[in-house]
Amino acid sequence: MQCDEIWEFVGAKAKNVTPEKKAAGWGDIWTWTGIDADSKLCVSYLVGGRDAGWANEFMEDCAKRISGRVQITTDGHKVYLEAVENAFGADIDYAQLQKIYGAPSDEDQRRYSPARCIGCDMKVVSGDPDPKHVSTSYVERSNLTLRMGMRRFTRLTNGFSKKVENHRHMIALFFLYYNFCRVHSTLRVTPAMEAGLSDHVWTIEEMCSLLPKQATTRAIAEKNLVLKALGERM
Repeated sequence: MQCDEIWEFVGAKAKNVTPEKKAAGWGDIWTWTGIDADSKLCVSYLVGGRDAGWANEFMEDCAKRISGRVQITTDGHKVYLEAVENAFGADIDYAQLQKIYGAPSDEDQRRYSPARCIGCDMKVVSGDPDPKHVSTSYVERSNLTLRMGMRRFTRLTNGFSKKVENHRHMIALFFLYYNFCRVHSTLRVTPAMEAGLSDHVWTIEEMCSLLPKQATTRAIAEKNLVLKALGERM
């Protein structure tokens, strides 16, 4: 499993948020993702902050969804160390992959991008991870799919989320679609099919059928009667 976090903001970037708006959920927000490198299945995700508390919650959820010994690769974010140990204990092969960036040139400073990556430093944290599978490439590619496929993640636009609740709902829909509906180009099937969780490509209708049926309230019933009456008159 490969784990990573992707940044976005709700309402405004943290430096521009007033205390009142911060209490309403505005500011920087992170999406933690765990991707199975074999099936490309999103094992778990979490939307929140980037501190140790969120890391522990994310890793504990990952551990509940995995059986047997697993190899995990994360970036060099320090909070992963304690979170992985608390969630999985000693029964794990865990390595961190820290990217090394060169000093930014004048060209890099003008671009909306980080400095160029000039190498990687692998550190074995626990167990005996296979160096051939120590990588975060798949989860980083998944993050790119998330950023390219959802308008809320597009940089330098006004398409960002305005409410943290709606942001979480849309990410939930994205990963449901990603796992069960979207055919992966290299797998020729969906990640859920590759992982043995589904035997067919889900349709949008099947996704929508998971929604609970809305109870007919008195207000909705009265509205339907008014619309019916107007239709009969026309």
